[in-house]
Amino acid sequence: MNTMQTLICDEPKKLVWKQRPIPKPGNREALIKIKTVGICGTDIHAWRGHQPFFSYPRVLGHEICGEVVRLGKNIDRLKVGQQVTVIPYIACHQCPACLSDRTNCCENISVIGVHQDGGFSEYLAVPERNLLTVEGIDPEAAALIEPFAISAHAIRRAAIRPNEHVLVVGAGPIGLGAAAIAKADGAHVIVADTSEARRMHVAKNLGLETLDPSHADFERQIRAAFSGSLAQKVIDATGNQNAMNNTINLIRHGGSIVFVGLFKGDLQFSDPEFHKKETTMMGSRNATEEDFAKVGRLMAQGALNAQMMLTHRYPFPGLAEIYEQDVINNPQLIKGIIKF
Repeated sequence: MNTMQTLICDEPKKLVWKQRPIPKPGNREALIKIKTVGICGTDIHAWRGHQPFFSYPRVLGHEICGEVVRLGKNIDRLKVGQQVTVIPYIACHQCPACLSDRTNCCENISVIGVHQDGGFSEYLAVPERNLLTVEGIDPEAAALIEPFAISAHAIRRAAIRPNEHVLVVGAGPIGLGAAAIAKADGAHVIVADTSEARRMHVAKNLGLETLDPSHADFERQIRAAFSGSLAQKVIDATGNQNAMNNTINLIRHGGSIVFVGLFKGDLQFSDPEFHKKETTMMGSRNATEEDFAKVGRLMAQGALNAQMMLTHRYPFPGLAEIYEQDVINNPQLIKGIIKF
């Protein structure tokens, strides 16, 4: 068989099945047979037509676990039969960011499943340097290494240390990952989300205290949880303008804010409040190989697991027919996995 089943987002709100030739791995590429793919918010926004810097038609999917089935020329470290996860950020390795080991924010970055075709397909050819071996990790968890790695990068940006008081705002997949990794790094972590269902998920699957940021006494509750002080570090994973503008009010003097969620618009906050606290404020984008490796280690140690964010599983056959109802319009969905 020389063809494969591929699910293509042909235009906004339209997924179509097509048979495509199985790709041949090029120089320093490996062909992987896909086992599992996580469904990201990017895949949902792209279906809706709200994803910036996106062109159609496109094969979605960048949270990928697969098995190496064929090697291209000049492969140094991979073998047929190995299980791998995909680092989906194809960097140029020539721009100033790349030369400073900041491949996550490469000036010419191309993301698999966003700028080039991704994992909603049976096979995919991937550069060797963008594959990380993950032997012994369940394929469901291995597909979630990418969102966990984004969380790990945010935690690294925040320079979390043991016993620090960390507030994670937003209990979507990235917020859940950030909270779990901060906890694994020894921090005292609280998660804030307006959804009661998501707060219950945090309590059950991460064992962390939660707060409702819409509560009138939210800031007082933070102080009560953090020995009378506000947070030392705030990781905002909401992508919500009001929440992000309010983070300045949630940190203590000398505190830090990391924005891992984003929105299309401008941040607005009180400059006197910002200055009097000597605030450190930074963004966090994508992840590096270092972050992927850390997540792999934490999974192998049992400190991270798929259930921390996974709520739904979908079979690849028939996905187009259920995508709108069971994925796009599913209020219970936190993180879904496609199984091949």
